Amino acid sequence: MREILGRRRRLLSQRKRSRRGDGGPELIDAALACATQWQWPVLPGVAADARGRCACPDPDCTVPGAHPFDPGLLAATTDARMVRWWWTNRPSAPIVLATGGSAPCAVSLPALAASRALAALDRQGMRLGPVVASPARWSILVRPYGLEQLGELLYAKDFVPGSLRFHGEGGYLALPPSATGQGGVRWERAPLPGSSSPWVPDVEAVVDAVVDALTRTGVSAPEL
Repeated sequence: MREILGRRRRLLSQRKRSRRGDGGPELIDAALACATQWQWPVLPGVAADARGRCACPDPDCTVPGAHPFDPGLLAATTDARMVRWWWTNRPSAPIVLATGGSAPCAVSLPALAASRALAALDRQGMRLGPVVASPARWSILVRPYGLEQLGELLYAKDFVPGSLRFHGEGGYLALPPSATGQGGVRWERAPLPGSSSPWVPDVEAVVDAVVDALTRTGVSAPEL
């Protein structure tokens, strides 16, 4: 009887975590979909506490609960057994995507500027792939690019907002439905259901369109 009661308490605890959005089947299912269905290498990020403070050793962490720590970024994998083991043992860990290589890269900008830029791009008929949204920043997923390609692209621009950030090879990005120190991560534009691998645009198209949209709409995108 004691064993049955103990198992029942654990199940109730898991269900409560899942309803609160801080772990449970939703996270492990999402991590497995990224790794096995889309072949995006992922790993568990370091969690944040109830006050939004990061569990990593840095007291001034700027991305609490939204970055890798132990294991490090190089451990990112598409192996289903490893992913399942990680999130079984750390059910509330955020899902961290290792960008570049076989996975998408990303271009991110502050949330308010991003929402207005996306509205402008929609009016222009610009096709976008998945867009990841957090309370502070939105990230537009793009095809993998190299530093040389990015450097040439930015050099050719007369103006590039300083608030734009680029998540390329060796970078990372927290994916939905992660909970971070700054709030929950969600899909602003979700991948199409059943996609073998979500379509993403070239980085050139995104940077051109975003810079043009920000310029045309007069959006001031502050550094964040």
